[in-house]
Amino acid sequence: MEHLEEIRQSVRAICASFGEDYWRELDKTSGYPTDFVKEVTKSGFLGCLIPEEYGGAGLGLVEACVVLEEISRSGGHPGAAHAQMYVMGCVLRHGTPEQKQKYLPAVASGELRLQSFGVTEPTTGTDTTSLKTKAKRVGDTYVINGQKVWISRVKHSDLMVMLARTKPIEERTSKTDGLSCFIVDLRDAEACGLSIKPIDAMINHHACELFFDNFEVPVKNLLGEEHKGFKVIMDGMNAERILIGAECIGDARYFIDKAKTYASERVVFNRPIGQNQGVAFPIAQNYAQTEAANLMVEKAARLFDAGKPCGAEANMAKMLAADASWKAGDTCLQTHGGFGMSREYHIERKLRETRLYQIAAISTNLILSYLSEHVLGMPRSF
Repeated sequence: MEHLEEIRQSVRAICASFGEDYWRELDKTSGYPTDFVKEVTKSGFLGCLIPEEYGGAGLGLVEACVVLEEISRSGGHPGAAHAQMYVMGCVLRHGTPEQKQKYLPAVASGELRLQSFGVTEPTTGTDTTSLKTKAKRVGDTYVINGQKVWISRVKHSDLMVMLARTKPIEERTSKTDGLSCFIVDLRDAEACGLSIKPIDAMINHHACELFFDNFEVPVKNLLGEEHKGFKVIMDGMNAERILIGAECIGDARYFIDKAKTYASERVVFNRPIGQNQGVAFPIAQNYAQTEAANLMVEKAARLFDAGKPCGAEANMAKMLAADASWKAGDTCLQTHGGFGMSREYHIERKLRETRLYQIAAISTNLILSYLSEHVLGMPRSF
């Protein structure tokens, strides 16, 4: 546990140079935190999951969770770069030796950014096995046609891992059959059949809509086996849910820190407002919920690092942590009263950012559906 505290202290030191005003300005201008990303890359934290043989730190998901939690707790927005951690895992676990050697050292050094995950589509949403973007093999290339939506950081990434259909739905042998993963080089992609349309959203996540028109990807960029790409992305998605859970723990602790400090210092009717149980008890309850959620995040991360099944734990970690952060954010704003609505206090920005995780990267209802069917053994609902 001592090394985890050392990581916390190191990340906090980096974040201290990028205060809340830095993030507020980026939110205002829809800017990308280039300097911050360079710093966490240079420090080795962004490549912490990459094995040492490829230039990374060779750490586990437990350590990566600490990194993202501390960025969130400092008032930062790790969503600008967190995908590099879980998308990289797809390449590490399923890439060929040539793919790993080509991409991982460059990602670890910061020469290349792998921060985009191209899965969601406008007509299928979270019904991933029904996606319609097609990749047809023609000689030594796959020709891709279709559309993606809510794909983050495309404009700020060199590479993207993308899922497309390589077998018609009517020919598949199972719901997950016929989908394949590809490593897409985004450099000069807009001149080769990819159109990118930024989405004006309530949070600064740099999300875009993508349109593929006879876009070509070399066969050598197939990630994993053809038609078996669903397993590739699921490895990435379990890591994603755990890491996002850690971010939410950081958000929740950020809100609790702000709320307890303000409640202790703000004096109304000649007494600190935190002296009133109506103010203090919700903060205390948020603390209890956050600590409980954090235990599930830690359990899921340790299972993942041990190579054990962790689908249920990853889903529960994300759901419980997202609920804890959203409730803590609501309490924090309520504690601050009207000042909580002011951008000067940063709470409204963080509240918008943490609200995303009620619906992304997987919605709460889909998590409950998964638990109902696959864990509790109840009848499938759809």
